[in-house]
Amino acid sequence: MEDDPVTACLFQNLLTTAGFEVALAADGEECLARAEAWSPAIMILDLLMPKMHGIDVLRRLKNSPATRAIGVIMCTARSYKADVQQALAMGAFAVLTKPVERGDLLAAVQRFLRHEKPPLDRTLLATPAASPGEIYAPVLPKDRPFIRFWGTRGSIPVSGPGYIRHGGDTSCVEVGRGAESIIIDAGSGIRELGLRLAQDGPRRVHLFITHTHWDHIQGFPFFAPLFIPGFEVVVYGASGFGKDLKSIFQGQVDRDYFPVQFEDMRAKVEFVVLTPEPVEVENLSVTWEYTQHPQATIGYKVEVAGRKIGYASDDEFLIGYHGAPQAITLDSEWMTPHRRLLEFLSDVDLLVHEAQYTNPEYGAKVRWGHSSVSNACVLAKLARARRWLVTHHDPLHEDAFLDEKLNVTREILRTLEHPVELANCFDGMVEYF
Repeated sequence: MEDDPVTACLFQNLLTTAGFEVALAADGEECLARAEAWSPAIMILDLLMPKMHGIDVLRRLKNSPATRAIGVIMCTARSYKADVQQALAMGAFAVLTKPVERGDLLAAVQRFLRHEKPPLDRTLLATPAASPGEIYAPVLPKDRPFIRFWGTRGSIPVSGPGYIRHGGDTSCVEVGRGAESIIIDAGSGIRELGLRLAQDGPRRVHLFITHTHWDHIQGFPFFAPLFIPGFEVVVYGASGFGKDLKSIFQGQVDRDYFPVQFEDMRAKVEFVVLTPEPVEVENLSVTWEYTQHPQATIGYKVEVAGRKIGYASDDEFLIGYHGAPQAITLDSEWMTPHRRLLEFLSDVDLLVHEAQYTNPEYGAKVRWGHSSVSNACVLAKLARARRWLVTHHDPLHEDAFLDEKLNVTREILRTLEHPVELANCFDGMVEYF
């Protein structure tokens, strides 16, 4: 009994040519009926058959005095250890793994008829492994563009059993290709990144800051390359802060706040105020645009290998809007303060943008600088984002809550008829393009 008609015909021709009388059965039930009526010397069974499993047919054959002496050779593509052992333990003479060589089948039949013991390889439990040179082992090309998240939390680092899956480090992202990369933001996640960079030895590090609120710079004094001679750290940021960029970072390690002062850092540190011109770093191009958030906050767009990544971790899109997302169009008055950023982020291959507040939470936090879930969905649709990763999770939102919030986000996107790929960012997450 063989469930594949082509294979069944091949077996029939092989055995008929060898001088055997052969009959075919269409399924397990017909196989048992023929066994009792015809009393064949040998039955060739497939493991997976219509109407009855091959093991059930084998059990019935061996439990009946009328059919117990029939030799059973099982042929199967399911050469798992448990299946083979079970068939042999129940009385199968041999188990042959598909595709079955004609010579092997004929030899097994002849051995049974000569009352020979099966060869030692009858307990073969699986198809022999291919030699190392034949194993297909795919690897990612070393020059594949990537984005790696070292911190995805907003406001303040958090820890505990409720934060295991998404993590609790504040904002830090690495974007690159091959050995070259840039860093966006220096939240607490940059500490872990710095330890990795320190292992690789001195290099030039490019750090782009979205803004200087604590959760985006608090990891800077713990960034290991700052204390290693030979490293060069270039810090980029926009103008418009109360102090210049260098003064802000120097003040962060003032002796009243930190035991090690800025002048004790052994790396060469340079501060660069961004201009409208793109910043070219090896094979990456970085541009920026202001977002809706207190102080001079910006989002970035990184272009690498023809791919565009838009990053806006702090952005209160549709500021003050509490209505249905379906009501917002490109021409809505609510869009007026957001048009420049929307155009900046349009048609990116990957959008990394916050959706920090649920809609009920947002009602009490207007002008805190963060988006509601439904307002962020409108941005994803109007920007025609093909993939959206949600970042800057609220420190009060534990893993289970973020899972539920993501399901709500998907439902809103369905109502907006925008089939964007969607996921939550988490610490340690890596995406390749």
